[in-house]
Amino acid sequence: MSVNPSCEEQGVSRLLAGRVVNRPQLDDAPRLQEAAVQLLQQQQDLCSLLREVSNPDRCCQTGEQSPAAPGGLRGSLLECELRRQATELGVPVAVLSVKLILERLTEITAPEGEEDERRELLTSSQRVQLCVLLESSRELMSQGALCPKLLWQEYRRDQRLPKLEVLNQLHCFSFLSLKYILESDDGVRVWLVSRLKALCSWTPPRGEEETKQVQLRVLSTVVGVLVGCGFELNSEPAAPDQRRTSLLCCSLLDEMLFWLLDTVDKSLTSQSSGAGPGLWIQIFDASLCGVSASAEAVQRFFTHSLTQALTYKPRLTVSDAVTLQSDWTFAKADPLLMSLFRKLAVIFSVELLLRHLQQVLETHEVNWKHVLCFLSTLLVYNPCAPPSLRELLSRLLTSAFEGYDLEHMITAFLLARQGALEGAGVFSSYSDWFKMSFGGSSGFHASSKKSLVFLLKFLSDLVPFEPPQYLKVHILHPPFIPVKHRSLLMEYISLAKTRLADLKESVEDMGLYEDISGAGGASGSTQPQCQAVQDVEKAVSLFDSTGRISATVMEASIFRRPYFLTRFLPALLKPRVLPVKADARMSLIEALKKAEKLPAAQYSSYVESCQRQRRQDRSVVCLDAADDPLEVLEVQLQEFRGLVVDGNDGDMMAQLSRISHTLCVVFPGRPDDLMEQTVIKVHVDARLSPELHVKVINMILRNFCQCTLDASRANPPNKQNLWASRFVSVLPGNTQLICSLVHRLWDLFHNQGSSLSAAHVLGLAAFVVHLHGSVSHSSLIQLVPPILPKPVPVGEAVSAALVCSTHTDMLFCVRFCVAAVCYGICRGHSLPQQQQDYVPSSFYKKLLYLIPRLLPEARRTAVTAEGAVGESPEKNLWSSATDAGATWRTTAWRLWRHAAFHQLQDTPQYQLSFSDWLVNELRVQRSEDALSDPERQEYQQWACLELFLPRAEEQGGCGGDMRILCSRLLDAVMDQQLKDQSLEKLHQRASATGTCLPDIISRLQEFVYEMEVTGLSGSRSGRADVCDFLFEFISRRCSSTVSSVSPSVSSELSLQHTLNTWNRVLLALPPLLLVKLKVEGGRTTLDCTTLTQHVNQHQRKVCSPAGLMSSHLTSHLLRGVLSASVSCGRPREEVNKAWTQISVHCPLLLTSAVRWWERLSPVLSSLWSRVCDGEPLPEQLQLLADCRHWAHSVARCLSPPPMPPAPALLLASSLHRAWRGRGGGNQSFGAALNMLRPERVSQDRQVLVFLLFLCVNDHLLTLLCLQEKSDEESLSLCSDLLCVLVDSSDWLLIFKSSEQGVYQSVTMVTSDEFTRLMPWAFYSLLLQQSAELLQRALRCPGFLQAAVLCYTSLLQLVLDGHAPASAAEPPEKQLDPSQILSQAKRFLLRVISQTSAAALSSAQLRRLESQCADVDPEVAAALSVHLGAPSLSPEMDFL
Repeated sequence: MSVNPSCEEQGVSRLLAGRVVNRPQLDDAPRLQEAAVQLLQQQQDLCSLLREVSNPDRCCQTGEQSPAAPGGLRGSLLECELRRQATELGVPVAVLSVKLILERLTEITAPEGEEDERRELLTSSQRVQLCVLLESSRELMSQGALCPKLLWQEYRRDQRLPKLEVLNQLHCFSFLSLKYILESDDGVRVWLVSRLKALCSWTPPRGEEETKQVQLRVLSTVVGVLVGCGFELNSEPAAPDQRRTSLLCCSLLDEMLFWLLDTVDKSLTSQSSGAGPGLWIQIFDASLCGVSASAEAVQRFFTHSLTQALTYKPRLTVSDAVTLQSDWTFAKADPLLMSLFRKLAVIFSVELLLRHLQQVLETHEVNWKHVLCFLSTLLVYNPCAPPSLRELLSRLLTSAFEGYDLEHMITAFLLARQGALEGAGVFSSYSDWFKMSFGGSSGFHASSKKSLVFLLKFLSDLVPFEPPQYLKVHILHPPFIPVKHRSLLMEYISLAKTRLADLKESVEDMGLYEDISGAGGASGSTQPQCQAVQDVEKAVSLFDSTGRISATVMEASIFRRPYFLTRFLPALLKPRVLPVKADARMSLIEALKKAEKLPAAQYSSYVESCQRQRRQDRSVVCLDAADDPLEVLEVQLQEFRGLVVDGNDGDMMAQLSRISHTLCVVFPGRPDDLMEQTVIKVHVDARLSPELHVKVINMILRNFCQCTLDASRANPPNKQNLWASRFVSVLPGNTQLICSLVHRLWDLFHNQGSSLSAAHVLGLAAFVVHLHGSVSHSSLIQLVPPILPKPVPVGEAVSAALVCSTHTDMLFCVRFCVAAVCYGICRGHSLPQQQQDYVPSSFYKKLLYLIPRLLPEARRTAVTAEGAVGESPEKNLWSSATDAGATWRTTAWRLWRHAAFHQLQDTPQYQLSFSDWLVNELRVQRSEDALSDPERQEYQQWACLELFLPRAEEQGGCGGDMRILCSRLLDAVMDQQLKDQSLEKLHQRASATGTCLPDIISRLQEFVYEMEVTGLSGSRSGRADVCDFLFEFISRRCSSTVSSVSPSVSSELSLQHTLNTWNRVLLALPPLLLVKLKVEGGRTTLDCTTLTQHVNQHQRKVCSPAGLMSSHLTSHLLRGVLSASVSCGRPREEVNKAWTQISVHCPLLLTSAVRWWERLSPVLSSLWSRVCDGEPLPEQLQLLADCRHWAHSVARCLSPPPMPPAPALLLASSLHRAWRGRGGGNQSFGAALNMLRPERVSQDRQVLVFLLFLCVNDHLLTLLCLQEKSDEESLSLCSDLLCVLVDSSDWLLIFKSSEQGVYQSVTMVTSDEFTRLMPWAFYSLLLQQSAELLQRALRCPGFLQAAVLCYTSLLQLVLDGHAPASAAEPPEKQLDPSQILSQAKRFLLRVISQTSAAALSSAQLRRLESQCADVDPEVAAALSVHLGAPSLSPEMDFL
């Protein structure tokens, strides 16, 4: 094959391309290759050949071709030629290849002009050529003809500074990795940082968008390799070279970071930082994660960089930070620094960043500017940061006060102030943080005096460096300091005020909302008057948004009163023309006036000034001064009436606007902010005044009634326009108007209801329905006097005026409620949700009560939510309500059968509960009731047994449980007598006739008896269940009355009232239900345990006088025992057993029976004779008569019969009753005592001790009631008894509640109050005895212990405030209670001094000393001095 010489001028590519075009068939490939070899032998320049091979332009000149074949052929030809020439030259082919590649690389990267010399990146054409060259080089490397490492060695031998883009391409083409370059090049530290800085600082020419992307890509690749090499952790120990490389990479990245931070510092003075640092900041991105660096390595790099930034050049001291901190806020700091911190923080959580910040602060010297700027960045960009910062501050303060660590203290203050400098939208203000941390008794510093001193010393040390705004905060909101340490605080405040005086700052002129986020001296630039105006604007804005006076203003009115009165109020009360509708400023003024924060004179002057200014500016007056507001309003209302049927919405709204303005003139009160629910007080007993208001209200109501009739003639409510709701909507904006409206409606409904015509009733019903819907969600009504327990919506307040106590009241109430509910149902389009908006629940529930009561046929109609069974639903309910010929019975009957009416009953708020029914029924006056007595009985039985008993509990019924029914009845009966007197007066209208309470009690008797007869458990034990039910009920009521461990006086009075009411109910119930019957082994017995527990736990507390139940209650309980015994097989035996049990376990019932036996005996004898066929009383009850006879014989000093075999308490009670009833003198009583022998017979001694207790009880009673004659008598009896008993220690036991032994039952006779006062009685008696008797008492065993214990108890009574009060004029022979304590102490000290040291064992002495040590150390010392001799009898220690 011959070669045409003309081909020498053509390039290889063109030649090959031509061959391909001319000879597309490759079946003669060997011949083609031979021709190419001949050509190459003639063309010996390898550089030209490589240039041809790597020139993308010439490769693309041939147009369409298959790129694979020529490319692969070119690489093969180049490799063959390289090997041929290397063989001829005798050098390795790799050396020749490196030389060839370097020459071509130099040629490509050589600058073409002066501008290219300053370029840090290649041009687009150079970039393409470099890519083709590297592709060819990679082919040579794959064929073993090129060594990359040798290429890098030769490249660096010429001391070339490589372009970073070239290194990036070598790395990206996997030709030569950057990691290898870092490991092998010793000078990389020198040139790599400079090239990085140069690349960051270089800005690509305009229009080269691709170059900008390449710039970022190159930086990202280099940094990614550095991060991967420097921060990747290996599981295996790293080799020395790896460690060196890792440290090198970290060092290179740190140098770039320091270059960035140095640039930021220099930019503060030069005002320009260039684009380089900003570009370097962009490489701090999570996208570094990839091939070069893992996510963990990137996190470690960011953490390391953050630490380096926070600790870079820590030149500033803490004092510098305190002084200059206000210049380091987010808005003032260098944006580059903030961008750096934002980039470093973005991949971490706030908690992790703050923990790291705390760790750096604790372990490094830090650059405070960088630390605080980092915190600002974190707070501004991360909304979750403030809570985490508060936790960090709390930890720092806790640690600071635990170890008294100043570093933690100053750190917390700097961080808190930095957060406050960013504004209230980012973090709490410094004053709020300081008050929260140190303003209360639970602050961090309040644990000890040392902590207080530590805090005040710290604040004092800061004073020379503090900006003035922080000093003002510390003065105006000082830390909590106990009163005894206030001097320490005053020293600091004095120091701070001195510093403020040096700075020419005034605390008094500091604004309420003064911004402390500015520079330290900025606050002084605002004049006090301007600051007050700003405070007013801020306060008005806060009130407008929250509806409340801000806490800052309220605090200023108390703690900063001079500024509040002389600066803030004058700025707030600046005279102006007041708008017709109150704005936020007027609302704030009214709120301050209600809170009594405005001086009356200042407010009056403000109002007069505003009125004067209004008169001067005639343009704001909408009404002619000559027009009478009443006449204007009448005309406007008449015009509105003409628009109701045929007028359009626009005319109607315009007319309502005029009406609203006129009403604002008549009622100039403050319009309330409807966003906040206000409470309006309505004094229903007062007269409505002034007269103008009465006329306006009447005019409004009359016009509304006329409009309702006009609109109803044309259309039913659901077809009418929105005139009614719009009319009523103009009213709630003024509290004075609403108050007058509710007052007038109350007067009409409560006092004039029967005189209202059908038209009035219909119109007022519609008006109240709309008023309920408009005002219920904005205002609540508080009736005065408090008829209702809490503020209620308007509908509920008006409903309270509709009483149902008489026939007349019921008729008006049912007429009005039928009209209101009919209107609401028709207005609601038969949709339950809308009906609830238009039907007040109180009116609906009154109909549920009244319609069945007044219409007997309604009780017999089964009604469901679909309507009456067997009846078609009423379609034209409203026509029946407006029909002049229809009676209220017809309308009520149609309403009762309407399906929509009963659909409402599915909603809980519209359900009439059994308790609600009972409250209404108990308010009915029997003499003026619409029902006769038989009709009322029939109705009540139907309601209880057929309506509420089977109804489910969740629907207000009893769930078929007779227990629940009786519980509700009992609650209602008791609440009826416990209710508030104002409510009782309201419903009874001061009538002398009674309520339906007797009827309800009759129903209670019926149902309780039914429970007893039928048996709750279906067996003979039913009565026991009824007994338990009754006593469990009263226990529950009592426990709810007194719920605290130490009940107050009010709760004790409530408990007494409750039990007295219960006793009246108890007396109305069959007495046999109060005693349980127990069946065991086929035998029925009495069980009085529940009865005795009830007496001991409850009746004992309300006895009057103490220790004595009433005769009625005592008789009722005893009749219950006798009546219940009839059901037993052996009644006499069961009564004897029961009375024996009562004598032991219920001493109060025993003593009461003795006291009233003269009255009880005939009643009980008659009852027992009837039930037992004339048998005498059982032996145990007969024993009462025997004891009474014996006691009377003793009292008359007659020869008494033998002492009956009765309990000692029974005998003592009989003696006490006999002596009190006889009223004998002292001599006869002493003679009677001599007939008993307490020194020889223990039975006699016990009787006399119990008798002494009863006499002491009388003495306490007379002491509390201040009865001189009775006290002389009881004191004389006690003295006589003491003369007989003083030598025995038994009489001391009644004064010891813990050691009474056989006399333990005395505590169950009297009340807890009298038991507490026994120590008082002890000394009250002894201090009035003769010296001889006291000497005998001193020799009584155990007297000293008793005296000490009674004294300590007496002292505790005085300390607790339970001692009897002193009388204004105490009886002559009665000791003043205020003197008993001091006299008792002197008496006790005298007893101690006269007592022998051998009278007490060492253990007894120690016990007495310990009891006295806390309450009276002087007595304890006397015990120790007089009785603490070491010669105590050793035998006594065993006592």
